[in-house]
Amino acid sequence: MITVVGPTAAGKSALSVSLAQELGGEVVNADSMQLYRGMDIGTAKLTVGERSGVPHHLLDIWDVTVPAAVAEYQALARRSIDDILARGRVPLLVGGSGLYIRAVLEEFDFPGTDPDIRARLEAELATGGAAPLYERLRRWDPAAADKILPSNGRRIVRALEVIELTGRPFTASLPQPTPYYESVQIGVDRAVAELDERIELRVDLMWESGLLDEVRGLIPAGLREGRTAGRALGYQQALAQLDGEMTEADAKAETVRGTRRFVRRQRSWFRRDPAVVWLDGTSDTLVADALAAAR
Repeated sequence: MITVVGPTAAGKSALSVSLAQELGGEVVNADSMQLYRGMDIGTAKLTVGERSGVPHHLLDIWDVTVPAAVAEYQALARRSIDDILARGRVPLLVGGSGLYIRAVLEEFDFPGTDPDIRARLEAELATGGAAPLYERLRRWDPAAADKILPSNGRRIVRALEVIELTGRPFTASLPQPTPYYESVQIGVDRAVAELDERIELRVDLMWESGLLDEVRGLIPAGLREGRTAGRALGYQQALAQLDGEMTEADAKAETVRGTRRFVRRQRSWFRRDPAVVWLDGTSDTLVADALAAAR
């Protein structure tokens, strides 16, 4: 199978469609926010037309009220990949969610959960915010804290839950890489300055294309209550704008800043993997170079 990874706005989606057309492939989504039904504009989800007839799997599978669950995603993705392989087609796992990619490609078992611990930590998050929980995580597991955004309350709660459950650092629960699938990993990247520019253009286009209307339509479906979807970049800021807590300019600027921070973390995550073959997303020979790597 083939994996196409890299930061947001680097050009993964377009490349994956071209590769699938050349190789007889089908795309398996590994973007955690594109799993949510109705979250299209803010996630840059390819339209049916943009998919150019290439089958895409694991888009629009969760309601916006469903919390993200990597273990559930792992099972669904492997089921899709095995089905594609059984039909003699080429699976292309495509996305920028590093943990989701790793969970599929490697032998990766997840620590359990404890409803009481989770409920207590989530209550602390609701009343005191993420900051005190993040400071606790920094004391208990500095390595984990370095890899989690201080504002990502959901991830902080999960890390603390695992630490309490296992008595070990959260980072110790992550296994050493052992391949589950044989995969050619292709990374698509661009210069930081160009990515920054593309992110700003993308955010402007999100608002011009009707992100606020999309968010209005998702509110009755429970977007505000969604622990994962409601905090997605762009959606959280659009909700704040609709609530009068931000101007449009502020909402867009905060989305740009948050996305740029996220992109830097994506690049750091994927660049640590020596198995990734990195390609220049601006190259005129990008598709040919990717085909050469895949073959």
